[in-house]
Order: sequence, then C-alpha cells, then structure tokens
Amino acid sequence: MKLLIRNLDRATTEDELRTLFEGYGVVQSCTIVQDPATKGSKGFGFVEMPKIGDAKAATINLNSHTLGANKIRVKKADDKVESKEKPSE
Repeated sequence: MKLLIRNLDRATTEDELRTLFEGYGVVQSCTIVQDPATKGSKGFGFVEMPKIGDAKAATINLNSHTLGANKIRVKKADDKVESKEKPSE
C-alpha cells in the first residue's frame, strides 16, 4: 500500500522517514519529493509498504506524529488516473 506523508519538516531525510515506518513493518520504498530547482524537500513524500495491515497500522499510529518540528499527516495515496480524453461538453 502506498502512503502519502504530508507536512514533513524540510530537514527530514528519507532514512529518518524509512526508520519511522519500519517500526510498523517492511518498507518497500521511501521517497521525499524534491524541488528540481533547489533540490530541497517540498515537504511531502511517499512510503510504500507491501503488507496492507502494516500500512494501516502505520497510518493510524503515525498520523499527527511529530517528526522534526512538524506534525506529519499520513494517509493512503490516491492512485493517479491520467486520461488523455477531454470531458465531453
């Protein structure tokens, strides 16, 4: 299950985020989104956990958890559906 983590402290590293979520199970991938121009954090990232139960436990327990100077927000990431069709008028 892919999780969206928002409101990350800009100084948070992927290793810190991974370690936090590994307390709830195996972490398949961990990415903090960076601004291409500044290479700095945009304040959000994604964690992917293969076991749904582990991901749900992490979501419940880590939502509003303080990491760095911020309380993070954790929720299931929505799957993007990109359509090349324009809506009919």
